[in-house]
Amino acid sequence: MNGRRLFAIAYKETLQVCRDPRSLAIALLMPLLQMALLGYGVSLDIKNVSLCVYDQENSQTSRDLTSRFVASGWFEAVHALDSDRAIRQAIDRGTCIGALVIPVTFTKSMSSAGKANIQTIFDGTDANTTNIATGYAKGVIAEALTDFKSRWAQAHGLQPDAIGQIDLQLRVWFNAGLESRNFIIPGVVAVILAAVGAQLTSLTISREWERGTMEQLISTPVTAFEVMLGKLVPYFLIALIDAAFCLLVTIFWFQVPFGGSVTTLVMTTALFAVVVLGIGYLLSVRIRSQLGASQIALILTMLPTTMLSGYTFPIDQMPAPVRAVTFLVYARYYVSILRSIFLKGSSLADLAGPLLGLVIFATVIAYLAAIAFRKRLD
Repeated sequence: MNGRRLFAIAYKETLQVCRDPRSLAIALLMPLLQMALLGYGVSLDIKNVSLCVYDQENSQTSRDLTSRFVASGWFEAVHALDSDRAIRQAIDRGTCIGALVIPVTFTKSMSSAGKANIQTIFDGTDANTTNIATGYAKGVIAEALTDFKSRWAQAHGLQPDAIGQIDLQLRVWFNAGLESRNFIIPGVVAVILAAVGAQLTSLTISREWERGTMEQLISTPVTAFEVMLGKLVPYFLIALIDAAFCLLVTIFWFQVPFGGSVTTLVMTTALFAVVVLGIGYLLSVRIRSQLGASQIALILTMLPTTMLSGYTFPIDQMPAPVRAVTFLVYARYYVSILRSIFLKGSSLADLAGPLLGLVIFATVIAYLAAIAFRKRLD
């Protein structure tokens, strides 16, 4: 391998990137736009759920229950309704997602027995939102009824029965606030790096074919290996710069806690960059159209990374055959590494499993990329 020839190819490819508006847009604008859209647009947190209230009693006790829903931060009281038909109309029109129905005997039942029946109605069109919202509602109601029962017992000179009670002390490690942002945004870095890296390198060899410069490249004394390295080195540096930008935004803008090692993060990011850049280069060698290569690169990177890497959907909740397929998705290992480094502060020893998977992918892809290009016109 000749260093002078390698530098010449790398310099030539750098000029190509600087003169190509499409490559500049992919390298500079795509990370910024995707970081903003995915960082702010993707969230599993359910807050301020629109809730209509049908308070048949309209007493101080019933209003206190309604205020508990609003004060929880999970619900937002939108309208006060006056009939069952109004509930149906409000949910059908999307005015509210759920409704709270407080019976006319609510205070009387609480005063006489310390308990009462309350009805909640939710729109099940969005099953995920509904499941979470119903869980929130049960929590608010259980807390309210416990408080009412305690006050009722004290008002009657009784003590609430404490026999058989369990004092549950709940602790959550690594993401104490249970914020989905801390879980999702590190995975956004993998999505952006996969898309940008493969998109950029999918244009390298195919650009030579479309512009008619392949004959000149083949006639030079550079070897196929020097061509590969010379064309990938500029994009490798671009990928690291994009990754650094996204990681800094993740830490300082979105305030995702970072508890791991910068060295581990840089090393694993470099391995992942080798994988995605190699995939793009392979497509560029096999497909002589820039448009065709870039489209297939987008499909092979975005779909597996968003659907099967654990970025959007938990892998352990997938069916067994699909879980088996995820082992063939390179982004699965990098997403797992990112979350472990950020939230758990994992070391290289802790990341042995996903790190081994990423090393295997990087080795295989690098080998296939090295043997893919041949200095022939056929």
